[in-house]
Amino acid sequence: MEALSCVVGPESVRMLELGHPWIIADAYTKKWPAGSAGDLVELVDASGRFLATALLDPGERIVARVLGGKGLRLGERWLAQRVEDALELRRSHVPLDETDAYRLVNGEGDGLPGITVDRYGDYLMVQLYCGGWRPHLPELTRVLAGTLKPAGIYEKTRPRNTRELEAVSDTKRYGRLLAGTSAPPRLPVRENGLTFLVELERGLNTGLFLDQRANRRQLMARTAGKRVLNLFAYTGAFSVAAAAGGASRVTSVDASPTYTDWAKAHFEANSLNPKRHEFIVGDCMDTLAELARRQERFDIVLMDPPYFSTTSKSRFTTRGGTSDLVAAALPLLAEGGLLITSSNHQKVDLADYLKELRRGALQAGSTVRVISLAGQPEDFPYPVTFPEGRYLKYVVSVKGRT
Repeated sequence: MEALSCVVGPESVRMLELGHPWIIADAYTKKWPAGSAGDLVELVDASGRFLATALLDPGERIVARVLGGKGLRLGERWLAQRVEDALELRRSHVPLDETDAYRLVNGEGDGLPGITVDRYGDYLMVQLYCGGWRPHLPELTRVLAGTLKPAGIYEKTRPRNTRELEAVSDTKRYGRLLAGTSAPPRLPVRENGLTFLVELERGLNTGLFLDQRANRRQLMARTAGKRVLNLFAYTGAFSVAAAAGGASRVTSVDASPTYTDWAKAHFEANSLNPKRHEFIVGDCMDTLAELARRQERFDIVLMDPPYFSTTSKSRFTTRGGTSDLVAAALPLLAEGGLLITSSNHQKVDLADYLKELRRGALQAGSTVRVISLAGQPEDFPYPVTFPEGRYLKYVVSVKGRT
């Protein structure tokens, strides 16, 4: 079938010439000929000059995603080459010692915009962030099965209201088996020599955020003999890393009792006695206030909140909420202690994020010095022409004398 010719406006032409892979819906895209999700379209300027071949996703904010040049044929051969290129990058540049859980395909960073593929042991997890890939999912599944020979391939759907669902979706099945055999409900995987238990069917997420792997490895080297507070602990991956690194006591705080029980299971899976540590189910701001009343002190305070979360008592967002969280946490941190803050909010860049930390430090009357900045690891590549791909901000700071 011949690709539709679609005229883009001057702003989109400029972005395409700068190498950006997205076409955002505007007055020009509203005039495109009718097409279906998954169709290939040829993007042209007002004079008819060819710009790129893209995958159509009509009705969405990102109405098309660039796949390549003129004459592109989207089929198993093309998909297999993109997957092989992604595998080669990981074979050559991604340190995976004692690790079998990592990202195999990172969307725009691997030339497959709108798709991620993660490895969890002998299983693969596909996620589609673009409805245009839905008609091509059977071909992608065959390519992954033929190339990697996994025990099974799952897809996890991403509903539109993901943020609101995160707090109430612990048990709902968002994953489905595409090929192969079913995984156990809690699948053991390895990361940095530690064992974690992931859910490939239930919940919006698997229980392990792979983009923090290198940062957890770094944390393990810092925690010997330290008292550690982990806020928004989720299933406790950072807490396990801290305890495995020799922390004297790890206090994990999360609003979800389900995630807290999962965190305890992670401790047990690594022969770490959860009774030697503390697990608190509750709102993080309320818990910080209670810990302050108890005059608790910590050597490391770590916070990796979702960019949006809601409990029965409070609502947190990265933009604006981080400073209040930092201000409440700093009084609990010993002088010379480490404040480790992280955000995965794509729309908050590093400069704005550091301003949030500055506001929090000033509010608390504390001196904070940044000693390390990090992002996602090597298996999460992004083009230099795609700033949205650099989303993870991981900042290690030292609390100074007041």
